[in-house]
Amino acid sequence: MGSRAWGAVGAAALIGAAGLAYARLEAASYRLRHRQAAALDPGQPDLRILHLSDLHMTPRRLRLQEWVASLDELDPDLVVVTGDFLAHRDAVEPVVHSLEPLADRPGVFVLGSNDYYAPRAINPFSYLAGPSDLHPDRPQLPWPDLVSRLEGFGWQHLPNARTTIVAAGRAVEVRGVDDPHIERDDYALVAGSPDAEADLAVGIAHAPYLRVLDAMAADGVDITLAGHTHGGQVCLPGVGALVTNCDLDRRRARGLSTHERPLTEYAPHDQPEMWLHVSAGLGTSPYAPIRFACPPEATLLTLTARG
Repeated sequence: MGSRAWGAVGAAALIGAAGLAYARLEAASYRLRHRQAAALDPGQPDLRILHLSDLHMTPRRLRLQEWVASLDELDPDLVVVTGDFLAHRDAVEPVVHSLEPLADRPGVFVLGSNDYYAPRAINPFSYLAGPSDLHPDRPQLPWPDLVSRLEGFGWQHLPNARTTIVAAGRAVEVRGVDDPHIERDDYALVAGSPDAEADLAVGIAHAPYLRVLDAMAADGVDITLAGHTHGGQVCLPGVGALVTNCDLDRRRARGLSTHERPLTEYAPHDQPEMWLHVSAGLGTSPYAPIRFACPPEATLLTLTARG
């Protein structure tokens, strides 16, 4: 191999090393996003939702714990967490410590596959082949303890369940499904039109699979919140996410978008689209602690009245 070829190899190695170093730094560069959606009936005052997802917490992620705890300063009306709190068997206490400042606020949550099962090393390129599989030999994590501690805040766990809570003086109906990524969802248990007395209908799921989004949209849910995608985790500038790790299209891998309602003569709706917010999440697997062009995030969603 000539000197020019060796020079090209060396340059490529340096670029790769620099990119990896940057990706490690970006994975700890937490951002707060502000988004606004006209999802409320005319005349309603604004409602502020703090959406958290995919903390993938470990005991050593002290900076993440401090950053999440600081979000109480935002004074949200409602806290929604869409799963994958855990990434270590000893992470329940760090998660509770992080969220405790928000404990006196109304809150709802669902779990993700990584709350049920411990992470394991995998080939990162396998994500390019399609949604990841659950390996049945993964040990379980102490998710019942996590649920118990969060319910101790007064927050409600909604695995294929629906409830109505009061947030900022409004009746908010929330329906949630257990993680669709590992087929724990059973939408039939929460199906149906929202309560006519509710001021807002919210759907929550860990993974934004189309079967769940279609069902929630058809039933008249105003906005659905999800996580799971990590926003692609590794994105290309000008291209965006390469994968979503589910059947959602790449352009909606993170952020606020809309989902068309599958209208039928039996389910007409005044609003032809449902709002959808997919969080890029705050963490990563301990075995892939990198992000590129997709920094970790929490989102303060301000819901406003429709014009």
